[in-house]
Amino acid sequence: MVEGGNGAGDGKKKVIVVLENANIEVVKSNKGSYELLNADDHGGIHRKRKRDPRQSRPDIAHQCLLALLDSPLNKAGHLQIYMRTSQNVLIEISPHVRIPRTYKRFAGLMVQLLHKLKIRAADGNKTLLRVIKNPITRHLPVQCKKFGAEVDGTLVDVHDFVEALPDDQPVVFAFGAFAHGDISLDYVDQQLSFSEYQLSGAKAIERLLGAYERKWGIL
Repeated sequence: MVEGGNGAGDGKKKVIVVLENANIEVVKSNKGSYELLNADDHGGIHRKRKRDPRQSRPDIAHQCLLALLDSPLNKAGHLQIYMRTSQNVLIEISPHVRIPRTYKRFAGLMVQLLHKLKIRAADGNKTLLRVIKNPITRHLPVQCKKFGAEVDGTLVDVHDFVEALPDDQPVVFAFGAFAHGDISLDYVDQQLSFSEYQLSGAKAIERLLGAYERKWGIL
């Protein structure tokens, strides 16, 4: 079951995170059930469609969402999350949603979302997940700063970088939610790297959110 969490009111300082190219794709299995295409369970489908299994890693999006939603920054009400799939489906993620901890339950939730286009809280009062219209820029504040996280981006000390950003307007950060390859996004102003080493999406997210938590005194 997906439940609502403790949320915060409007008017707070915001960080907007966009998970890009998430491998969230529904397929019909040999058993007739609908499932998320993934490298572990659907070798036959990949061979038949001549698809690279490395590009079917929905578990990465799951890890990234847990890192975002579990963060003190989110629980303090300072985070806004979107996810765009490799099939160009744009999803708005409520900060109040509690994503299932296990991948299997997460996959079932994503299949349900892509069929129904909306997931409500158990009491029906809140929309926790919903498919929204592209492009992502129609949902972002006008003239806000937008950055992409990329291993080949400009290397920065994330704490110093965040410290220098303004607090009076939201800032957007886009992360790739996939295993291999680069993200090429026309809406970001600059590509950044948060380490001299290659990081997973979840680890890069944790570095960014930790910098904001320190800056804003969130323990």
